[in-house]
Amino acid sequence: MSEFFSERFGATGINKHYLLGHDAAAALLIDGRLVAAVEEERLNRDKKTTDFPVNAIDWCLKEAGITFDDVDVFAFPWNWSAQILEEIQDGIRASAAPEDTKAGLIGNMTDLFDKVVSHEAILADFEARTGHRPDPAKVRFVPHHLAHATTGYYLAGMKDAAFLVSDGRAERFSTLTGEIRDGRITVFDDTVTGAHYSMGTLFSSITRFLGFVPNNDEYKVMGLAGYAEPPVPNPFIDNLLRLHDDGTYTFSKPLETDNLHSHDALFEEYFGPFEDTLEYTSGVAAAAQEMLNVATAHQVRHLEKRTDLDRLLFEGGVALNCLNNTPLFEGSRFEDMQVSFGASDTGITIGAAAHAWLNHPDTAPADIVAAAAPVSPYLGPAYDEAAIEEAIEGFADRVVASRLDDGEVVEHVAKLLTEKVVIGWFEGRVEHGPRALGHRSIIANPGFSDIKDIINTRVKHREPFRPFAPLVLEEQAPKIFDMGRKTSSPYMTFVFPVRDEYKDRIPGAVHVDGTSRIQTLTDEGTPRLTALLRRFIELTDTPCLINTSFNVAGEPIVCTPTDALNCFMGTEIDYLILGNHVITKR
Repeated sequence: MSEFFSERFGATGINKHYLLGHDAAAALLIDGRLVAAVEEERLNRDKKTTDFPVNAIDWCLKEAGITFDDVDVFAFPWNWSAQILEEIQDGIRASAAPEDTKAGLIGNMTDLFDKVVSHEAILADFEARTGHRPDPAKVRFVPHHLAHATTGYYLAGMKDAAFLVSDGRAERFSTLTGEIRDGRITVFDDTVTGAHYSMGTLFSSITRFLGFVPNNDEYKVMGLAGYAEPPVPNPFIDNLLRLHDDGTYTFSKPLETDNLHSHDALFEEYFGPFEDTLEYTSGVAAAAQEMLNVATAHQVRHLEKRTDLDRLLFEGGVALNCLNNTPLFEGSRFEDMQVSFGASDTGITIGAAAHAWLNHPDTAPADIVAAAAPVSPYLGPAYDEAAIEEAIEGFADRVVASRLDDGEVVEHVAKLLTEKVVIGWFEGRVEHGPRALGHRSIIANPGFSDIKDIINTRVKHREPFRPFAPLVLEEQAPKIFDMGRKTSSPYMTFVFPVRDEYKDRIPGAVHVDGTSRIQTLTDEGTPRLTALLRRFIELTDTPCLINTSFNVAGEPIVCTPTDALNCFMGTEIDYLILGNHVITKR
Protein backbone atom coordinates (compact mmCIF):
# COMPACT_ATOMS: atom_id res chain seq x y z
CA MET A 1 0.00 0.00 0.00
CA SER A 2 2.78 2.44 0.89
CA GLU A 3 4.41 1.89 -2.50
CA PHE A 4 1.14 2.68 -4.30
CA PHE A 5 0.55 5.94 -2.43
CA SER A 6 4.19 6.91 -2.83
CA GLU A 7 4.04 6.43 -6.59
CA ARG A 8 0.57 7.85 -7.28
CA PHE A 9 0.05 10.54 -4.64
CA GLY A 10 3.52 11.60 -3.57
CA ALA A 11 2.98 10.26 -0.05
CA THR A 12 6.66 10.07 0.87
CA GLY A 13 8.90 11.55 3.52
CA ILE A 14 6.97 13.90 5.79
CA ASN A 15 3.75 12.98 3.96
CA LYS A 16 4.06 9.19 4.10
CA HIS A 17 1.22 8.69 6.61
CA TYR A 18 -1.13 11.24 5.07
CA LEU A 19 -3.38 8.74 3.31
CA LEU A 20 -4.61 5.22 3.99
CA GLY A 21 -2.71 2.26 5.38
CA HIS A 22 -0.93 3.45 8.50
CA ASP A 23 -1.06 1.69 11.91
CA ALA A 24 -1.12 -1.94 10.79
CA ALA A 25 -2.05 -4.39 13.56
CA ALA A 26 -3.64 -7.75 14.34
CA ALA A 27 -5.94 -9.04 17.07
CA LEU A 28 -7.39 -12.42 18.06
CA LEU A 29 -10.68 -13.20 19.80
CA ILE A 30 -11.45 -16.69 21.12
CA ASP A 31 -15.05 -17.33 22.18
CA GLY A 32 -15.60 -13.58 22.33
CA ARG A 33 -12.61 -12.87 24.56
CA LEU A 34 -9.67 -10.79 23.33
CA VAL A 35 -6.58 -12.91 23.94
CA ALA A 36 -3.97 -11.05 21.89
CA ALA A 37 -3.48 -7.80 19.99
CA VAL A 38 -0.35 -6.01 18.85
CA GLU A 39 0.66 -3.30 16.38
CA GLU A 40 3.00 -4.35 13.61
CA GLU A 41 5.28 -1.37 14.37
CA ARG A 42 6.20 -2.89 17.75
CA LEU A 43 7.61 -5.91 15.96
CA ASN A 44 9.04 -4.57 12.69
CA ARG A 45 10.26 -1.33 14.39
CA ASP A 46 8.87 0.95 11.66
CA LYS A 47 6.74 3.58 13.39
CA LYS A 48 3.13 3.76 12.12
CA THR A 49 4.05 1.14 9.57
CA THR A 50 1.99 0.72 6.41
CA ASP A 51 3.33 -2.79 5.89
CA PHE A 52 1.17 -5.90 6.01
CA PRO A 53 1.00 -7.06 9.66
CA VAL A 54 2.56 -10.46 9.04
CA ASN A 55 4.57 -10.40 12.28
CA ALA A 56 1.57 -9.29 14.34
CA ILE A 57 -0.61 -12.05 12.86
CA ASP A 58 2.07 -14.66 13.46
CA TRP A 59 2.53 -13.57 17.09
CA CYS A 60 -1.21 -13.63 17.83
CA LEU A 61 -1.53 -17.19 16.52
CA LYS A 62 1.51 -18.39 18.46
CA GLU A 63 0.34 -16.64 21.64
CA ALA A 64 -2.92 -18.62 21.45
CA GLY A 65 -1.23 -21.83 20.32
CA ILE A 66 -3.31 -22.14 17.16
CA THR A 67 -2.87 -22.11 13.38
CA PHE A 68 -4.85 -20.56 10.53
CA ASP A 69 -6.80 -23.83 10.24
CA ASP A 70 -8.27 -23.17 13.70
CA VAL A 71 -9.60 -19.71 12.79
CA ASP A 72 -13.37 -19.61 12.20
CA VAL A 73 -13.61 -16.04 10.90
CA PHE A 74 -11.11 -13.63 9.34
CA ALA A 75 -12.21 -10.01 9.78
CA PHE A 76 -10.75 -7.00 7.98
CA PRO A 77 -11.50 -3.41 9.14
CA TRP A 78 -12.26 -2.08 5.65
CA ASN A 79 -15.00 -2.86 3.15
CA TRP A 80 -14.09 -1.50 -0.25
CA SER A 81 -16.89 -2.88 -2.41
CA ALA A 82 -17.50 -2.29 -6.09
CA GLN A 83 -20.38 -0.01 -5.08
CA ILE A 84 -18.01 2.12 -2.98
CA LEU A 85 -15.67 2.50 -5.95
CA GLU A 86 -18.56 3.51 -8.21
CA GLU A 87 -19.79 6.12 -5.71
CA ILE A 88 -16.29 7.60 -5.41
CA GLN A 89 -15.93 7.78 -9.17
CA ASP A 90 -19.35 9.42 -9.51
CA GLY A 91 -18.26 12.04 -6.97
CA ILE A 92 -15.12 12.76 -8.98
CA ARG A 93 -17.10 13.09 -12.21
CA ALA A 94 -19.49 15.55 -10.57
CA SER A 95 -16.70 17.71 -9.16
CA ALA A 96 -15.59 21.03 -10.61
CA ALA A 97 -12.05 19.81 -11.30
CA PRO A 98 -10.61 20.01 -14.82
CA GLU A 99 -11.42 17.03 -17.01
CA ASP A 100 -7.82 15.80 -17.20
CA THR A 101 -7.55 15.97 -13.40
CA LYS A 102 -10.78 14.01 -13.01
CA ALA A 103 -9.60 11.39 -15.49
CA GLY A 104 -6.33 10.96 -13.58
CA LEU A 105 -8.14 10.63 -10.26
CA ILE A 106 -10.60 8.08 -11.63
CA GLY A 107 -7.72 6.05 -13.02
CA ASN A 108 -5.83 6.16 -9.74
CA MET A 109 -8.89 5.16 -7.74
CA THR A 110 -9.59 2.29 -10.12
CA ASP A 111 -6.03 1.04 -9.77
CA LEU A 112 -6.16 1.50 -5.97
CA PHE A 113 -9.28 -0.65 -5.89
CA ASP A 114 -7.99 -3.34 -8.22
CA LYS A 115 -4.46 -3.61 -6.80
CA VAL A 116 -4.77 -2.73 -3.12
CA VAL A 117 -8.14 -2.46 -1.38
CA SER A 118 -10.72 -4.64 -3.15
CA HIS A 119 -11.75 -7.86 -1.44
CA GLU A 120 -9.83 -9.90 -3.98
CA ALA A 121 -6.68 -7.76 -3.66
CA ILE A 122 -6.73 -7.99 0.15
CA LEU A 123 -7.15 -11.77 0.13
CA ALA A 124 -4.45 -12.18 -2.50
CA ASP A 125 -2.08 -10.05 -0.43
CA PHE A 126 -2.97 -12.07 2.68
CA GLU A 127 -2.09 -15.28 0.87
CA ALA A 128 1.13 -13.86 -0.57
CA ARG A 129 2.32 -12.69 2.88
CA THR A 130 1.16 -15.60 5.02
CA GLY A 131 0.90 -18.57 2.65
CA HIS A 132 -2.73 -19.07 3.68
CA ARG A 133 -5.78 -18.34 1.55
CA PRO A 134 -8.84 -17.90 3.80
CA ASP A 135 -12.02 -19.67 2.78
CA PRO A 136 -14.26 -16.85 1.43
CA ALA A 137 -17.09 -18.19 3.60
CA LYS A 138 -14.98 -17.38 6.66
CA VAL A 139 -14.13 -13.79 5.64
CA ARG A 140 -15.87 -10.65 6.87
CA PHE A 141 -15.10 -7.16 5.55
CA VAL A 142 -16.23 -4.68 8.21
CA PRO A 143 -16.72 -1.03 7.20
CA HIS A 144 -13.94 1.04 8.72
CA HIS A 145 -16.10 3.32 10.87
CA LEU A 146 -18.21 0.42 12.15
CA ALA A 147 -14.96 -1.24 13.23
CA HIS A 148 -14.05 1.94 15.12
CA ALA A 149 -17.44 2.07 16.84
CA THR A 150 -17.28 -1.60 17.78
CA THR A 151 -13.78 -1.17 19.19
CA GLY A 152 -15.06 1.38 21.67
CA TYR A 153 -18.14 -0.70 22.47
CA TYR A 154 -16.20 -3.92 23.03
CA LEU A 155 -13.35 -2.43 25.04
CA ALA A 156 -15.75 -0.53 27.34
CA GLY A 157 -17.59 -3.69 28.33
CA MET A 158 -20.34 -3.84 25.68
CA LYS A 159 -22.92 -1.59 27.32
CA ASP A 160 -25.49 0.17 25.15
CA ALA A 161 -24.14 3.53 24.03
CA ALA A 162 -24.39 6.31 21.50
CA PHE A 163 -21.25 6.86 19.45
CA LEU A 164 -19.37 9.48 17.49
CA VAL A 165 -16.65 8.31 15.10
CA SER A 166 -14.37 10.87 13.48
CA ASP A 167 -11.06 10.40 11.68
CA GLY A 168 -9.28 11.24 8.44
CA ARG A 169 -11.42 9.08 6.22
CA ALA A 170 -12.93 5.64 5.97
CA GLU A 171 -13.87 4.14 2.61
CA ARG A 172 -15.78 7.30 1.68
CA PHE A 173 -16.67 9.15 4.83
CA SER A 174 -14.89 10.96 7.65
CA THR A 175 -17.39 11.02 10.52
CA LEU A 176 -20.73 9.59 11.59
CA THR A 177 -22.91 9.08 14.66
CA GLY A 178 -25.27 6.37 15.84
CA GLU A 179 -26.11 3.87 18.58
CA ILE A 180 -25.05 0.37 19.62
CA ARG A 181 -27.71 -1.67 21.44
CA ASP A 182 -27.19 -5.33 22.32
CA GLY A 183 -24.24 -5.44 19.95
CA ARG A 184 -26.17 -4.12 16.95
CA ILE A 185 -25.18 -0.84 15.31
CA THR A 186 -27.60 1.76 14.01
CA VAL A 187 -25.98 4.54 11.98
CA PHE A 188 -27.79 7.87 11.80
CA ASP A 189 -27.31 8.11 8.05
CA ASP A 190 -28.09 11.81 7.79
CA THR A 191 -25.08 12.62 10.00
CA VAL A 192 -22.53 10.98 7.71
CA THR A 193 -19.90 13.45 6.46
CA GLY A 194 -17.84 12.89 3.33
CA ALA A 195 -14.05 12.83 3.14
CA HIS A 196 -13.96 16.29 1.51
CA TYR A 197 -15.15 17.72 4.83
CA SER A 198 -12.96 15.65 7.10
CA MET A 199 -11.98 17.36 10.35
CA GLY A 200 -9.27 14.73 10.81
CA THR A 201 -7.76 15.39 7.40
CA LEU A 202 -8.03 19.16 7.82
CA PHE A 203 -6.23 18.94 11.17
CA SER A 204 -3.58 16.77 9.49
CA SER A 205 -3.22 19.39 6.75
CA ILE A 206 -2.62 22.02 9.42
CA THR A 207 -0.11 19.67 11.05
CA ARG A 208 1.68 19.42 7.71
CA PHE A 209 1.52 23.20 7.19
CA LEU A 210 3.27 23.72 10.54
CA GLY A 211 6.15 21.47 9.45
CA PHE A 212 5.16 18.27 11.22
CA VAL A 213 4.27 14.78 9.95
CA PRO A 214 0.53 14.49 9.14
CA ASN A 215 -1.33 11.52 10.64
CA ASN A 216 1.48 11.26 13.17
CA ASP A 217 2.32 14.59 14.84
CA GLU A 218 -1.13 16.00 15.60
CA TYR A 219 -0.28 15.70 19.30
CA LYS A 220 2.47 18.28 18.72
CA VAL A 221 -0.16 20.70 17.47
CA MET A 222 -2.16 19.97 20.63
CA GLY A 223 0.92 20.74 22.71
CA LEU A 224 1.53 23.99 20.86
CA ALA A 225 -2.08 25.09 21.32
CA GLY A 226 -1.45 25.57 25.03
CA TYR A 227 1.04 28.38 24.32
CA ALA A 228 -1.53 30.77 22.83
CA GLU A 229 -5.13 31.87 23.00
CA PRO A 230 -7.15 31.35 19.83
CA PRO A 231 -7.44 34.51 17.75
CA VAL A 232 -10.59 36.61 17.86
CA PRO A 233 -12.12 36.36 15.37
CA ASN A 234 -10.92 32.83 14.56
CA PRO A 235 -10.70 32.54 10.75
CA PHE A 236 -11.05 28.77 10.88
CA ILE A 237 -14.44 29.15 12.56
CA ASP A 238 -15.67 32.36 10.96
CA ASN A 239 -14.45 31.75 7.40
CA LEU A 240 -13.91 28.01 6.88
CA LEU A 241 -16.21 25.99 9.15
CA ARG A 242 -19.92 25.77 8.33
CA LEU A 243 -22.26 24.30 10.97
CA HIS A 244 -25.63 22.97 9.82
CA ASP A 245 -28.91 22.52 11.65
CA ASP A 246 -28.86 18.74 11.18
CA GLY A 247 -25.67 18.40 13.26
CA THR A 248 -23.29 18.09 10.32
CA TYR A 249 -20.60 20.51 9.20
CA THR A 250 -18.85 21.38 5.95
CA PHE A 251 -16.04 23.69 4.89
CA SER A 252 -16.36 26.77 2.71
CA LYS A 253 -13.58 25.23 0.62
CA PRO A 254 -13.77 21.42 0.37
CA LEU A 255 -10.58 19.46 0.85
CA GLU A 256 -8.83 18.01 -2.17
CA THR A 257 -8.10 14.65 -0.62
CA ASP A 258 -5.43 13.81 -3.20
CA ASN A 259 -3.63 17.13 -2.73
CA LEU A 260 -1.55 17.41 0.42
CA HIS A 261 -1.35 21.20 0.11
CA SER A 262 -4.85 22.08 -1.09
CA HIS A 263 -5.45 24.52 1.80
CA ASP A 264 -1.94 25.90 2.35
CA ALA A 265 -2.76 29.12 0.50
CA LEU A 266 -5.88 29.53 2.63
CA PHE A 267 -3.86 29.05 5.84
CA GLU A 268 -1.42 31.73 4.69
CA GLU A 269 -4.32 34.02 3.85
CA TYR A 270 -5.62 33.59 7.40
CA PHE A 271 -2.33 33.79 9.31
CA GLY A 272 0.26 35.21 6.91
CA PRO A 273 3.25 33.36 5.43
CA PHE A 274 4.52 30.52 7.58
CA GLU A 275 7.05 31.49 10.24
CA ASP A 276 8.98 28.93 12.22
CA THR A 277 8.41 30.70 15.51
CA LEU A 278 6.55 29.67 18.64
CA GLU A 279 4.31 32.71 18.39
CA TYR A 280 3.20 31.84 14.85
CA THR A 281 2.86 28.06 15.21
CA SER A 282 1.09 28.21 18.56
CA GLY A 283 -1.36 30.80 17.22
CA VAL A 284 -2.32 28.56 14.29
CA ALA A 285 -2.48 25.54 16.60
CA ALA A 286 -4.78 27.32 19.08
CA ALA A 287 -7.09 28.38 16.24
CA ALA A 288 -7.18 24.83 14.86
CA GLN A 289 -7.87 23.38 18.29
CA GLU A 290 -10.81 25.71 18.88
CA MET A 291 -12.24 24.83 15.47
CA LEU A 292 -12.07 21.10 16.22
CA ASN A 293 -13.71 21.65 19.62
CA VAL A 294 -16.57 23.64 18.06
CA ALA A 295 -17.21 21.10 15.29
CA THR A 296 -17.33 18.02 17.53
CA ALA A 297 -19.44 19.80 20.18
CA HIS A 298 -21.91 20.63 17.41
CA GLN A 299 -22.12 16.95 16.49
CA VAL A 300 -22.61 15.83 20.08
CA ARG A 301 -25.35 18.40 20.74
CA HIS A 302 -27.28 16.98 17.80
CA LEU A 303 -26.57 13.38 18.86
CA GLU A 304 -28.06 14.12 22.29
CA LYS A 305 -31.38 14.86 20.61
CA ARG A 306 -31.33 11.62 18.61
CA THR A 307 -30.74 9.12 21.41
CA ASP A 308 -32.11 8.39 24.85
CA LEU A 309 -28.93 6.56 25.86
CA ASP A 310 -26.76 8.17 28.54
CA ARG A 311 -23.35 6.80 27.55
CA LEU A 312 -21.17 8.20 24.73
CA LEU A 313 -18.36 6.43 22.91
CA PHE A 314 -15.96 8.65 20.95
CA GLU A 315 -13.65 6.77 18.57
CA GLY A 316 -11.39 7.43 15.58
CA GLY A 317 -8.20 9.46 15.28
CA VAL A 318 -9.94 12.73 16.18
CA ALA A 319 -10.88 11.18 19.54
CA LEU A 320 -7.18 11.14 20.45
CA ASN A 321 -7.34 14.92 20.61
CA CYS A 322 -7.56 14.85 24.41
CA LEU A 323 -7.69 18.65 24.67
CA ASN A 324 -11.12 18.39 23.07
CA ASN A 325 -12.45 15.45 25.03
CA THR A 326 -12.89 17.00 28.46
CA PRO A 327 -14.92 20.06 27.34
CA LEU A 328 -16.82 17.85 24.89
CA PHE A 329 -17.98 15.59 27.73
CA GLU A 330 -18.55 18.38 30.25
CA GLY A 331 -20.67 20.30 27.76
CA SER A 332 -22.91 17.30 27.05
CA ARG A 333 -25.82 15.71 28.89
CA PHE A 334 -24.20 12.25 28.71
CA GLU A 335 -23.51 10.67 32.09
CA ASP A 336 -20.25 9.15 30.87
CA MET A 337 -17.99 9.40 27.84
CA GLN A 338 -15.40 6.78 26.93
CA VAL A 339 -12.44 7.11 24.59
CA SER A 340 -10.71 3.74 24.32
CA PHE A 341 -7.02 2.94 24.18
CA GLY A 342 -7.77 1.60 20.68
CA ALA A 343 -9.40 4.77 19.35
CA SER A 344 -6.88 5.22 16.53
CA ASP A 345 -6.41 2.82 13.62
CA THR A 346 -4.28 0.51 15.78
CA GLY A 347 -7.48 -0.61 17.48
CA ILE A 348 -9.77 -1.30 14.54
CA THR A 349 -8.53 -4.87 14.17
CA ILE A 350 -10.06 -5.44 17.62
CA GLY A 351 -13.29 -3.81 16.48
CA ALA A 352 -13.43 -5.78 13.25
CA ALA A 353 -12.96 -9.08 15.11
CA ALA A 354 -15.55 -8.10 17.73
CA HIS A 355 -18.01 -7.00 15.02
CA ALA A 356 -17.64 -10.33 13.23
CA TRP A 357 -18.15 -12.23 16.48
CA LEU A 358 -21.13 -10.16 17.63
CA ASN A 359 -22.85 -10.72 14.27
CA HIS A 360 -21.93 -14.40 13.91
CA PRO A 361 -24.95 -16.76 13.80
CA ASP A 362 -23.38 -18.97 16.48
CA THR A 363 -23.01 -16.09 18.97
CA ALA A 364 -25.87 -16.23 21.46
CA PRO A 365 -27.00 -13.35 23.69
CA ALA A 366 -25.69 -15.33 26.67
CA ASP A 367 -22.24 -15.42 25.04
CA ILE A 368 -22.24 -11.63 24.80
CA VAL A 369 -23.26 -11.27 28.44
CA ALA A 370 -20.51 -13.68 29.49
CA ALA A 371 -17.85 -11.73 27.58
CA ALA A 372 -19.05 -8.28 28.65
CA ALA A 373 -16.28 -6.76 30.75
CA PRO A 374 -13.88 -3.87 30.23
CA VAL A 375 -10.69 -5.02 28.50
CA SER A 376 -7.15 -4.44 29.72
CA PRO A 377 -4.84 -2.62 27.28
CA TYR A 378 -1.96 -4.98 28.09
CA LEU A 379 -2.49 -7.31 25.15
CA GLY A 380 0.88 -7.67 23.41
CA PRO A 381 4.00 -9.78 23.91
CA ALA A 382 5.53 -10.42 27.32
CA TYR A 383 9.02 -11.75 27.96
CA ASP A 384 9.97 -14.23 30.65
CA GLU A 385 13.02 -14.27 32.88
CA ALA A 386 15.05 -16.35 30.41
CA ALA A 387 14.40 -13.88 27.56
CA ILE A 388 15.36 -10.93 29.76
CA GLU A 389 18.56 -12.57 30.95
CA GLU A 390 19.51 -13.52 27.38
CA ALA A 391 19.05 -9.92 26.26
CA ILE A 392 21.13 -8.60 29.16
CA GLU A 393 23.90 -11.07 28.30
CA GLY A 394 24.12 -9.50 24.84
CA PHE A 395 24.98 -6.16 26.51
CA ALA A 396 27.20 -7.61 29.24
CA ASP A 397 30.22 -5.55 28.20
CA ARG A 398 28.23 -2.30 28.42
CA VAL A 399 25.85 -2.68 31.37
CA VAL A 400 25.79 -3.80 34.98
CA ALA A 401 22.69 -5.72 36.01
CA SER A 402 21.47 -6.82 39.42
CA ARG A 403 18.39 -8.91 40.11
CA LEU A 404 16.03 -8.06 42.94
CA ASP A 405 13.22 -10.01 44.56
CA ASP A 406 9.64 -8.97 43.75
CA GLY A 407 9.26 -7.05 46.99
CA GLU A 408 12.56 -5.24 46.56
CA VAL A 409 11.89 -3.73 43.13
CA VAL A 410 9.26 -1.25 44.29
CA GLU A 411 11.26 -0.10 47.31
CA HIS A 412 14.49 0.31 45.34
CA VAL A 413 12.95 2.19 42.41
CA ALA A 414 10.86 4.44 44.68
CA LYS A 415 14.07 5.50 46.47
CA LEU A 416 15.82 6.12 43.14
CA LEU A 417 12.94 8.36 42.07
CA THR A 418 13.41 10.67 45.04
CA GLU A 419 16.36 12.03 43.05
CA LYS A 420 16.47 13.80 39.68
CA VAL A 421 16.79 10.60 37.64
CA VAL A 422 15.10 9.16 34.55
CA ILE A 423 14.12 5.48 34.59
CA GLY A 424 13.07 3.10 31.84
CA TRP A 425 10.29 0.85 33.19
CA PHE A 426 9.64 -2.46 31.40
CA GLU A 427 7.21 -5.10 32.66
CA GLY A 428 4.57 -7.54 31.50
CA ARG A 429 2.70 -7.45 28.22
CA VAL A 430 3.06 -4.58 25.78
CA GLU A 431 0.20 -2.09 25.95
CA HIS A 432 -1.97 -1.59 22.87
CA GLY A 433 -2.46 1.78 21.23
CA PRO A 434 -0.41 4.93 20.72
CA ARG A 435 0.15 5.75 24.41
CA ALA A 436 2.51 4.07 26.86
CA LEU A 437 0.39 3.01 29.81
CA GLY A 438 2.99 1.87 32.29
CA HIS A 439 4.38 -1.35 30.84
CA ARG A 440 6.82 0.29 28.42
CA SER A 441 7.28 3.71 30.02
CA ILE A 442 9.90 6.25 30.99
CA ILE A 443 9.17 7.54 34.49
CA ALA A 444 10.56 10.37 36.61
CA ASN A 445 9.84 12.64 39.57
CA PRO A 446 7.68 15.64 38.54
CA GLY A 447 8.74 17.58 41.62
CA PHE A 448 11.77 18.94 39.75
CA SER A 449 10.87 21.92 37.58
CA ASP A 450 13.51 21.12 34.94
CA ILE A 451 12.81 17.39 34.63
CA LYS A 452 10.69 17.94 31.50
CA ASP A 453 13.57 19.65 29.71
CA ILE A 454 15.96 16.90 30.82
CA ILE A 455 13.75 14.18 29.36
CA ASN A 456 12.93 16.07 26.14
CA THR A 457 16.52 16.98 25.31
CA ARG A 458 18.65 14.21 26.81
CA VAL A 459 16.34 11.25 26.45
CA LYS A 460 13.47 11.67 23.99
CA HIS A 461 15.34 14.00 21.60
CA ARG A 462 12.17 15.94 20.84
CA GLU A 463 10.73 19.47 20.89
CA PRO A 464 11.00 21.31 24.21
CA PHE A 465 7.34 22.40 24.19
CA ARG A 466 6.11 18.80 24.52
CA PRO A 467 4.34 18.00 27.83
CA PHE A 468 4.39 14.80 29.87
CA ALA A 469 1.59 12.83 31.48
CA PRO A 470 1.38 12.31 35.23
CA LEU A 471 0.56 8.95 36.77
CA VAL A 472 -1.87 9.43 39.64
CA LEU A 473 -3.76 7.09 41.97
CA GLU A 474 -7.40 6.96 40.85
CA GLU A 475 -8.70 7.66 44.33
CA GLN A 476 -6.49 10.76 44.67
CA ALA A 477 -6.94 12.17 41.16
CA PRO A 478 -9.98 14.46 41.82
CA LYS A 479 -8.11 16.05 44.73
CA ILE A 480 -5.15 17.01 42.52
CA PHE A 481 -6.92 17.71 39.22
CA ASP A 482 -10.21 19.43 38.44
CA MET A 483 -11.81 16.40 36.79
CA GLY A 484 -15.36 17.69 36.63
CA ARG A 485 -17.71 14.74 36.17
CA LYS A 486 -14.94 12.27 35.31
CA THR A 487 -13.69 9.97 38.07
CA SER A 488 -10.97 8.17 36.12
CA SER A 489 -8.84 8.50 33.00
CA PRO A 490 -6.84 5.28 32.61
CA TYR A 491 -5.76 5.75 28.98
CA MET A 492 -4.50 9.37 28.82
CA THR A 493 -7.49 10.41 26.72
CA PHE A 494 -8.62 13.39 28.83
CA VAL A 495 -6.88 16.60 29.95
CA PHE A 496 -7.70 18.29 33.26
CA PRO A 497 -6.63 21.52 34.96
CA VAL A 498 -4.20 21.05 37.83
CA ARG A 499 -5.57 22.48 41.06
CA ASP A 500 -3.65 25.58 42.13
CA GLU A 501 -2.36 24.09 45.38
CA TYR A 502 -0.63 21.26 43.47
CA LYS A 503 0.97 23.14 40.58
CA ASP A 504 4.15 23.85 42.54
CA ARG A 505 4.31 20.27 43.79
CA ILE A 506 4.33 18.63 40.32
CA PRO A 507 5.82 21.32 38.04
CA GLY A 508 7.37 18.74 35.71
CA ALA A 509 3.92 17.38 34.82
CA VAL A 510 2.03 20.66 34.38
CA HIS A 511 1.72 22.03 30.86
CA VAL A 512 2.15 25.73 30.13
CA ASP A 513 -1.65 26.20 30.20
CA GLY A 514 -1.93 24.68 33.69
CA THR A 515 -3.33 21.31 32.57
CA SER A 516 -2.19 17.69 32.55
CA ARG A 517 -3.13 14.65 30.49
CA ILE A 518 -3.39 12.14 33.29
CA GLN A 519 -3.32 8.36 33.63
CA THR A 520 -5.19 7.09 36.67
CA LEU A 521 -3.87 3.90 38.28
CA THR A 522 -5.59 1.18 40.27
CA ASP A 523 -4.25 -1.82 42.17
CA GLU A 524 -6.27 -4.12 39.88
CA GLY A 525 -5.10 -2.60 36.60
CA THR A 526 -1.37 -2.07 37.19
CA PRO A 527 -0.49 -3.62 40.56
CA ARG A 528 3.27 -3.13 40.61
CA LEU A 529 3.27 0.35 39.07
CA THR A 530 0.53 1.39 41.49
CA ALA A 531 2.53 0.01 44.41
CA LEU A 532 5.54 1.98 43.18
CA LEU A 533 3.54 5.20 43.08
CA ARG A 534 2.14 4.59 46.57
CA ARG A 535 5.63 4.06 47.98
CA PHE A 536 6.97 7.09 46.09
CA ILE A 537 4.22 9.25 47.62
CA GLU A 538 5.14 7.99 51.08
CA LEU A 539 8.78 8.94 50.54
CA THR A 540 8.31 12.33 48.87
CA ASP A 541 4.76 13.56 49.46
CA THR A 542 4.71 14.21 45.71
CA PRO A 543 1.40 12.78 44.46
CA CYS A 544 2.32 11.85 40.89
CA LEU A 545 5.01 10.36 38.68
CA ILE A 546 5.86 11.46 35.15
CA ASN A 547 5.06 8.88 32.48
CA THR A 548 6.12 9.10 28.85
CA SER A 549 6.55 6.43 26.22
CA PHE A 550 9.70 4.33 26.29
CA ASN A 551 11.16 5.36 22.93
CA VAL A 552 12.94 8.22 21.25
CA ALA A 553 11.44 10.54 18.65
CA GLY A 554 10.69 8.75 15.40
CA GLU A 555 10.82 5.21 16.82
CA PRO A 556 8.02 2.94 18.04
CA ILE A 557 7.59 2.22 21.74
CA VAL A 558 10.00 -0.55 22.76
CA CYS A 559 8.67 -4.09 22.70
CA THR A 560 11.41 -6.60 23.51
CA PRO A 561 14.08 -6.50 26.25
CA THR A 562 16.66 -5.89 23.52
CA ASP A 563 14.65 -2.91 22.23
CA ALA A 564 14.65 -1.52 25.77
CA LEU A 565 18.39 -2.01 26.17
CA ASN A 566 19.12 -0.38 22.81
CA CYS A 567 17.00 2.66 23.75
CA PHE A 568 18.63 2.79 27.20
CA MET A 569 22.14 2.76 25.71
CA GLY A 570 21.28 5.36 23.06
CA THR A 571 19.92 7.92 25.52
CA GLU A 572 20.72 9.47 28.88
CA ILE A 573 18.24 7.32 30.79
CA ASP A 574 19.86 6.72 34.18
CA TYR A 575 18.40 3.34 35.11
CA LEU A 576 16.56 0.58 33.30
CA ILE A 577 14.18 -1.75 35.13
CA LEU A 578 13.74 -4.93 33.08
CA GLY A 579 11.29 -7.04 35.03
CA ASN A 580 13.18 -7.58 38.29
CA HIS A 581 16.56 -6.48 36.92
CA VAL A 582 18.04 -3.06 37.70
CA ILE A 583 20.46 -2.04 34.96
CA THR A 584 23.02 0.75 34.81
CA LYS A 585 25.66 1.63 32.24
CA ARG A 586 29.28 0.69 32.76
